[in-house]
Amino acid sequence: MFDFDTNISYLSGIGPAKAAVMQKEFGIFNANQFLNFFPHRYVDKSKVFTIRELLPNQAEVQLKGMVTDVKEVKQKRGSRLVATFKDETGSVELIWFRVTKWLKSSIKINEPYIIFGKTNYFNGHFSMPHPEMELEIHHKKNFVAGLQPVYPSTEKMSAKGFNDKVISKAMQSLLKESFAYIQETLSDEIISDLGLMSKKEALFNIHFPKNHQALAQAQKRLKFEEFFYIQMQLIRNKLVRKDKIKGYVFEQIGTHFNNFYKQGLQFDLTGAQKRVLKEIRADMATGAHMNRLLQGDVGAGKTIVALLTILIALDNNFQTAMLAPTEILATQHYQAIVELVTPFGITVQLLTGSTRTKARREIHAALEEGILQILVGTHAILEDKVQFKNLGLAVIDEQHRFGVAQRSKMWMKNKLPPHILIMTATPIPRTLAMSAYGDLDVSVIDELPPGRKAIQTVHRFDSARLRVFKFMRDEITKGRQVYVVYPLIEESEAMDYKDLQDGYESIQREFPLPDYKISIVHGKMKPADKEFEMQRFVKGETQIMVATTVIEVGVNVPNASVMIIESAERFGLSQLHQLRGRVGRGADQSYCILMSGVKLSNDSKTRLETMVRTSDGFEIAEVDLKLRGPGNLMGTQQSGVLNLKIADLVKDSKELHMARNKAVAVLTEDPNLSLPKNTALNRTYQQIHKRTSIWANIS
Repeated sequence: MFDFDTNISYLSGIGPAKAAVMQKEFGIFNANQFLNFFPHRYVDKSKVFTIRELLPNQAEVQLKGMVTDVKEVKQKRGSRLVATFKDETGSVELIWFRVTKWLKSSIKINEPYIIFGKTNYFNGHFSMPHPEMELEIHHKKNFVAGLQPVYPSTEKMSAKGFNDKVISKAMQSLLKESFAYIQETLSDEIISDLGLMSKKEALFNIHFPKNHQALAQAQKRLKFEEFFYIQMQLIRNKLVRKDKIKGYVFEQIGTHFNNFYKQGLQFDLTGAQKRVLKEIRADMATGAHMNRLLQGDVGAGKTIVALLTILIALDNNFQTAMLAPTEILATQHYQAIVELVTPFGITVQLLTGSTRTKARREIHAALEEGILQILVGTHAILEDKVQFKNLGLAVIDEQHRFGVAQRSKMWMKNKLPPHILIMTATPIPRTLAMSAYGDLDVSVIDELPPGRKAIQTVHRFDSARLRVFKFMRDEITKGRQVYVVYPLIEESEAMDYKDLQDGYESIQREFPLPDYKISIVHGKMKPADKEFEMQRFVKGETQIMVATTVIEVGVNVPNASVMIIESAERFGLSQLHQLRGRVGRGADQSYCILMSGVKLSNDSKTRLETMVRTSDGFEIAEVDLKLRGPGNLMGTQQSGVLNLKIADLVKDSKELHMARNKAVAVLTEDPNLSLPKNTALNRTYQQIHKRTSIWANIS
């Protein structure tokens, strides 16, 4: 019986030194992990060319022939080795620029060789520098597939001589030893329904494909399997959460909700808002734990839906918390909620890092006694000393600003975890990926309130600055206000981007007192100074606000109609979309102007073109997913590449949907995987499940 937990240092062709590098560079410790170390591309050695068939600028080629002579040619520095290689149709020069005695003496004259490499073409002659060479007699003895694997590598691996040839040889040995013991990980039913290769065949053909078709089949099988077990974990987590992780039952729709709905709402809800509210009400009435993502574009009315959800919790005698990522946004939510609910006798308090000690103590006491009904705040709410009498609902705004581990602290505030409602205007890749995988319940507000106009977005290079200044003047003359946002607070020698102070001074020159007044806001200001400047702009005392991304969320000025984003190429898509959402809040036509330098990377071009083309939050998030990757779904990592061995979340969407559908079908029929036909699925699921954590439950 082969032991797949065998340390790789004991595998044939590896040894302790190479094993240490493999462990450090790729986290591969045992035989099973090494078997799943897949090539990232393949070199096609299925065809042997004749020299007459060679073309200039050709990819790597394989030739069969003989070396007829070898000579050393002196150069200014050292010497190079040149050999003539012939077949029946012509000749090429083989060149080595690093000559060693061993190399010179090892080449056999007039013996049949198989050589492989990239050809150069100059003055009507072909040459091949540093070819791979193997005597034909040895080539026939070795197992050689037409498609040769090329494995991921690093400088440290190369330094240890751990190249493709060494890995391939070690992989061949491992496959020979372990092949008979490789267990099937999918059920016969799934393999048959989808026409998949067996696990053994797939592993063999991913490393040593017989041909292009066998490689495609192996990739299809392994991609499906990888997606399938991620889906199984996420869907089962969701089922477990709904079945075993109990939530509070909110049966009542009482006076708080009804009075506010009849007397406090100043406008009719859109059809989308009503639909989403029904979904949330259904969730919270079941006794299962709600874990719902509320997606809606900036200005779609997510906050009023969240407030109505809070009122349902109050009607069932539970306290609620609303978390926001910045003091500015928390304060704005607090002020808006106080204005709306105070006439109905509801108690609301604000808790942030700036809350004074005496006020903090009073808030803590009121929470523990159950007198305080709604607590709005920042990360300060997550502190251990903040204890509720009976927290029933937590609303988290712009959830990508809160780490997964931080959000998990909300679970610890009560005996049962509170219902969780996450609001986001642009799902970041992790959220998008989890939504696609189906672990979160998703509600979408896909209607804007009546009277809202789409924001016109344009991209302008720095050379068009004078035209942009003229446009700002024209808008200010109409009585409008303008945001100008910069990515940096102080000048950076490493980056030649416009910085805030420099920009502020140039705007002061273009828009001088007394005709124009300018506010400036950035993260290094004291909260009181920041608030003072914000309020000047909110009241219309200043026409221009120069700021950093501190105003990305949390400023609501309906009269502001122009958003200018300096060095827009430096911002991520999510930030650009959020910044644009600061305008378009009134009845007037609003504009977003993306300023950039002329030199743009491909990713920057894609981001700016996407912003100009669409204002759809999901479309923007999908582009963001392609550019940034989705993060690690089952862990606490929130950006970077999802830890997939072979599948690609974006390119392999067909396999993803196939895997999701099959996982849903299997778990619907057999939630505990206890049927005999699902023995292989259950065994594999349990092995995988041991290695993952509960973080995915916490959204």
